[in-house]
Amino acid sequence: MDAVKDSSDLMSAKLSTSSKNEKEEKLSFSMYIIFLVLIIDLLGFTVILPLMPSIFEYYDANEKDHLYHWMESKVQYFQTLFGSPVAFNKVLFSGFIGSVFSALQFLVAPIFGSLSDVYGRKTVLILSMIGIGVSHAVWCIADYFYLFVIARIIGGLSRANISLSTAIVTDLCSEQKRSKGMALIGIAFGIGFIVGPIIGAVFASRAVKLSQNFYVLPAIFALSMTAIDIVILVLFFKESLPEDKRASSVGQGLSEAYQFISPLSLFSFNPVRNIKSEEKQALKKIGLIYFLFLFIYSGLEYSLSFLTHMRFNFTSMQQGKMYLFSGLIMIFVQGGYVRRIPPGKEIKSAAIGALLIIPAFILIGISNSIGILYAGLALYAYASATVVPCLTTIASKFGSTSQKGTVLGIFRSLGSLARAFGPLVFAVAYWSLTPTISYCIGGMLLIIPLLLILSLSKELPKLVVKED
Repeated sequence: MDAVKDSSDLMSAKLSTSSKNEKEEKLSFSMYIIFLVLIIDLLGFTVILPLMPSIFEYYDANEKDHLYHWMESKVQYFQTLFGSPVAFNKVLFSGFIGSVFSALQFLVAPIFGSLSDVYGRKTVLILSMIGIGVSHAVWCIADYFYLFVIARIIGGLSRANISLSTAIVTDLCSEQKRSKGMALIGIAFGIGFIVGPIIGAVFASRAVKLSQNFYVLPAIFALSMTAIDIVILVLFFKESLPEDKRASSVGQGLSEAYQFISPLSLFSFNPVRNIKSEEKQALKKIGLIYFLFLFIYSGLEYSLSFLTHMRFNFTSMQQGKMYLFSGLIMIFVQGGYVRRIPPGKEIKSAAIGALLIIPAFILIGISNSIGILYAGLALYAYASATVVPCLTTIASKFGSTSQKGTVLGIFRSLGSLARAFGPLVFAVAYWSLTPTISYCIGGMLLIIPLLLILSLSKELPKLVVKED
């Protein structure tokens, strides 16, 4: 009987191991599906990056574009007051559009996150992608500035796919493997920033040769990428959040909507329930660091293509090569370093990145040669590949399984809030103080989030909520 029992136990153990291995294979497959979906989406999202200066020049040259020239007339008084060149108006308007886009993301990210906690990630992610597709479709026909603005508004209201992807990583990865999952998202960003801008620049160059509106081919490409993503999600992605681990209601979010759009509530992480007070304090500190870093970073980042276009006369193709250079460094850092960061070492890695971003922006601001510019870009790319993924990984350790979509949705929303103000504030600084001064001031201000990161290790609780 004992032999039979031992044999039975051994068989049960093998079946259990086999079942576990099958589950791990499914989880790994789902992770790579999300990785693929993100790459395809980011290819469509980043095609516009090298085109931004040319897009605003296009609308400026169109005398029948009433909205653009009405906006230009409204800043003439201040332009005279500050002595700003007319060319800087494009930076100001671009910063305004960027701020509106991110402000809308700020409004919808936590709501999408809470909806996904209740209805599952797949359904909500597909809805997000459909909205993104509509925004690209409008961009295809944006002969006038108001249509371009409408396209960006729709895109801002729909772009919750990044925060949902981070929630999916949390669903599928244990705490030990979560940094690898976050690094995978970072690698997708790196690939997107390498290939997307080059595709945009190539399409724009071909359109100029064919005497077409240069933005149409990139817009059609972006729309096609979104359509492919929707098909992949519908056919191949398996829901990552089991029904037994879902929230029973929309995280108190839709019933108490003000908590998801009130900055004070978001900074306090009020919608996150059943969490220890010391853990919530740590979460608030991480959220503040994330906000401050992205506020300054995004403001300077958004005007980068305008700086190189005006100072070095970069064409769309040269802009694409610049993003190629930064993207390659991001991929190498994400793939070779970030994904190997052991649990508990994320704070140190984030601090190194936050330190290097300071001289990065100062070098870019004072650059009078391509060599100095690219030295700053190299440091910028390293910091971009480390700080945000590490902070996101730390934040993902907090909250129960049913609340992680809410936690990461709020975290992402704080980033969107930072990006809602950063581009506008630093576009005004660029416009009124000159690029050199604005970049140097921004670089020095980044000392603040660095100091907060260094203090975080002392305040972070030793015990965070583990997987359910």
